[in-house]
Amino acid sequence: MKNESVDHATFVVERMLPGRPPHAFRFWSEHDLKRRWTSCHPDWTVLEDSFDFRIGGSEVMRWRTLEGETREFRAHYFDIVPGERIVYGYEMTLGERRLSVSLATVAFAADGAQTRMTFTEQAAVLDTDAGIEMRASGTGSGFDRLIAAMEQQAALH
Repeated sequence: MKNESVDHATFVVERMLPGRPPHAFRFWSEHDLKRRWTSCHPDWTVLEDSFDFRIGGSEVMRWRTLEGETREFRAHYFDIVPGERIVYGYEMTLGERRLSVSLATVAFAADGAQTRMTFTEQAAVLDTDAGIEMRASGTGSGFDRLIAAMEQQAALH
């Protein structure tokens, strides 16, 4: 039987990022830098990777898992203020099943020599078995990878 319920939730994740807001923004706006922290499943086969970071642009990542399942992240950028803010909507799917649809806002603010990044997500979780707690936890883990990628790049320069 198909599950018709939807979990609606808003969650906020904050992180202190090394460097000033324009530098932190680059890790969201430049394809190669973004993939350094968003490519978290090296054992999955990348089927599609497109990145058009501009207002009205889109981003698509589609993979095949080791189990043969297809997973997809598809985003649309609504608002971009360089070094300050990104607003985008995105959906996640597993095969033909849409798991969630969200609106996300990323805000960057100077805090001393660092950047306070505030990520706010308003989610409609359609696959209620996964739950919003898993989404928030996974988002936080992704931002920990972001910090590591920024620190690694700083060590190279």
